[in-house]
Amino acid sequence: MARPLLPDDLWDEIAPLLPPPRPRPKGGRRPIENRAALTGILFVLRSGLPWEMLSAEMGCGSGMSCWRRLRDWQAAGVWSRLHHVLLERLHAAGQIDWSRACLDSASVPAKKGGPATGPNPTDRGKPGTKRHLVTDARGTPLGFCLSGANRHDSVMMAATLDAIPPLRNGRRGRPRRRPDKLHADKAYDARARRQECRARGIVPRIARRGVESSEKLGRHRWVVERTHAWFNRFRRLPVRYERRADIYEAFTSLAASLITLNQCRRFC
Repeated sequence: MARPLLPDDLWDEIAPLLPPPRPRPKGGRRPIENRAALTGILFVLRSGLPWEMLSAEMGCGSGMSCWRRLRDWQAAGVWSRLHHVLLERLHAAGQIDWSRACLDSASVPAKKGGPATGPNPTDRGKPGTKRHLVTDARGTPLGFCLSGANRHDSVMMAATLDAIPPLRNGRRGRPRRRPDKLHADKAYDARARRQECRARGIVPRIARRGVESSEKLGRHRWVVERTHAWFNRFRRLPVRYERRADIYEAFTSLAASLITLNQCRRFC
């Protein structure tokens, strides 16, 4: 039996994070329910369908109503908090492998341009966005950043590492947010990048130019490539159609939460 677009365990995690409805002193038409709007958002994220083509028969309201709910919840920090909550659930179960993390980026075309885009040197200078991602040793997305496709991978290393939220495990002690080691490819081979790792208490394991063959992905780094492939299963992400960076970031953060939820189902 196929899993519903919005299963109960996902709704149970999101519902407490949603802001209360705005007061409507002048009345007016009743807004669509949050669960219905979220179902429409998930359908667009997974299918890649344009907002205006969202079917009214799904009971999710109009595409623009779902778009506004996605925008408002992004502004309220719902998606980042959802990812944080799910990561803490994994961490409390001891299912985040902090022994090593992997870092890499992936570029996607940005059809309409906008903030966090730039000429992609690998796509004839067409506008593009780059997703910088850090995962644990099992491929769980710990944090990500977005930049223009012309931004070099290495200069975003510190920002991507700092995007990992502090995670508590339900016991006393300081929250954890740093892996023991960081694996990265030759694009990050620079003294400054290794210093950034050591300043954060992380042992750098960065491939060196002229030493490691580029023909193989690496014994440990393949997991981050697999996670980028998981992101691309959400058909709204391989091509950025949103001019607004906050909307594309909201979709990316929601996808990271869904991937993390799958890890929770698998290991917790």
